[in-house]
Amino acid sequence: MLKNDIFLRAARGEPVPYTPVWYMRQAGRSDPEYRAIKEKYTLLELTRNSELAAYVTRLPVQKLGVDAAILYSDIMNPLAGLGVAFDIKEGVGPIVHHPIRTEVDVLALGTFDLEPLASVLETIKLLKQSLTVPLIGFAGAPFTLASYLIEGRPSRTYRQTKRFMLQQPESWHRLMERLSEMASQYLRAQVQAGASAVQLFDSWVGQLSPVDFRHYVFPYVERIFLALKDTDAIKIYFPGVSSGELLPELRMLPVEVLGIDWRVPLDRARERIENAFVLQGNFDPLWLEAPRDVQEVYARTILEEGLKGKGHIFNLGHGVYPEADIDTLRSLTEYVHRVSSELRKESTGPMDV
Repeated sequence: MLKNDIFLRAARGEPVPYTPVWYMRQAGRSDPEYRAIKEKYTLLELTRNSELAAYVTRLPVQKLGVDAAILYSDIMNPLAGLGVAFDIKEGVGPIVHHPIRTEVDVLALGTFDLEPLASVLETIKLLKQSLTVPLIGFAGAPFTLASYLIEGRPSRTYRQTKRFMLQQPESWHRLMERLSEMASQYLRAQVQAGASAVQLFDSWVGQLSPVDFRHYVFPYVERIFLALKDTDAIKIYFPGVSSGELLPELRMLPVEVLGIDWRVPLDRARERIENAFVLQGNFDPLWLEAPRDVQEVYARTILEEGLKGKGHIFNLGHGVYPEADIDTLRSLTEYVHRVSSELRKESTGPMDV
């Protein structure tokens, strides 16, 4: 039994007593206890150890008081189910051993197999037994995973990815079909294992123009969420950073929540999507280094704007940086809970929730 379902209620657009909070990349990096664990294990070793991954997932719930947990895993993990060989290097990111550059490379991908992800699903089952807040599962979106597969590593320009997309469109669509099917199966398995919500991370899709996004990417994002429509899980799409111009393309996406990065104010985001979704975001993660009083003024403007739409979940506009201070995150969480409660009472009067 969940003791705190405020996140789920807010995601459905229901009345809540305060604005719920969780942070992307909250499970790790900024926590000294997590960093001590990482001295003994690599990221992939941690994600494949169900008990340790569950422990790390629970840490921010216990230490920060957030209203949802995000599964400790990595967006690259399901690619193992396609037979992709990769590693994740500290300070670099994902490294794909044999990048995709031709039709032959796409055809060489195996049929998706959930077996290599058994430890991830076991982590979710363990968390279902112990968490008092909802668990958010996740997957990488087709474009973002394709960019790693094609570039072979993180990129600033995504030149190889765009060249492949434009010069080999049939192969591109075949790859996107394979990745969207993989994401659909993986997210469904997470829901069946016990995740209450799932988020599709499209970290780098903001590199595309609206026209390219509409033609080469959106149909596959839509396909993933349509495949999950029969589940009770909350569905969240996060189109990554610099994606403000893509927002009008998302108005008909079958999700409950849309993540917004810090470059687009919530009022403009709401206008671009015609208030179709509950919004999630969009505190600039680097503002965690600002003086406390400055942070609070900034957070309050986000909370006030969040009250004006269909619903709001407080989050960062991207993930927590390693330099973030855990006490700052805890203080910000407490501030959001307290002030959003006051703001809601001022705007609606006492709420029977």
